[in-house]
Amino acid sequence: MVTAMHPRLSPSRSSVPWRNRLGNWAGSLVLLPACLWFAANRGTFTLLDNADLLLHEAGHLFLRPFGTYPMLAGGTLMQCFVPLLMAWHFRRNDYRFGVQVSLFWLGHNLVNISVYAADARAQVLPLLGGDRVLHDWHTMLGRFGMLEQDQAIAFLFFGLGLLAFARAVLLPLTMRTEPDYLPEPQWPGVF
Repeated sequence: MVTAMHPRLSPSRSSVPWRNRLGNWAGSLVLLPACLWFAANRGTFTLLDNADLLLHEAGHLFLRPFGTYPMLAGGTLMQCFVPLLMAWHFRRNDYRFGVQVSLFWLGHNLVNISVYAADARAQVLPLLGGDRVLHDWHTMLGRFGMLEQDQAIAFLFFGLGLLAFARAVLLPLTMRTEPDYLPEPQWPGVF
């Protein structure tokens, strides 16, 4: 016997109320202006940069026992690792907005890393610790004979940041956390 399902219980996308589908994009609508602003205002210091600076410095501290170059790379590595770890955590728990915010944070960090890498030759950015500290990117790129490529490396990090922003905004295309239809109610012991 074939029975027709109620339209709200039908698994077809056409029966899903438009408000439910629009709600999937609410996080993107919130993050899009921020992504555009940070992409357009590369190098502008904001409140979020204070948190990123703490992460950066913690990366130096954690990798200090492994030598000078791992310690220097530790700041950049930590700025990428923590948002990726957060995105992984939220993805495991099917919390899309948490993944989106984590990817936005990663993109923001990558844009900031691009500014720091671009400063490798010029060394005009103020550093925490003043003149008595090493410029991470100047030292690392100089060690590997790549100091002249600082702008290309910065462009690569900026591009990766833009990709992270795009992924954050477009995440609802690939990550659905709510079913597109209401499942059949389960009534144990009835009928």
